[in-house]
Amino acid sequence: MIQVTINNITGQTPYDIYVCDSDENNCFWIATISSLPYNFIIPPPYDVMETFCIKAVDDNGCEIINCQTP
Repeated sequence: MIQVTINNITGQTPYDIYVCDSDENNCFWIATISSLPYNFIIPPPYDVMETFCIKAVDDNGCEIINCQTP
């Protein structure tokens, strides 16, 4: 189980949060959030990928992407 905590995002609230594969071709919507910090568990099959990305899309449509290796 991989838990992610988002402590800070630059942009305009609210944010749509996604988890994506390393190529950002396949993304899964997690939630729409307006306050931080925000915690969630990486869902299957992303939880067993070598690298996954967290994507936040702000209210202006700007994307903030952070990829990591568990």
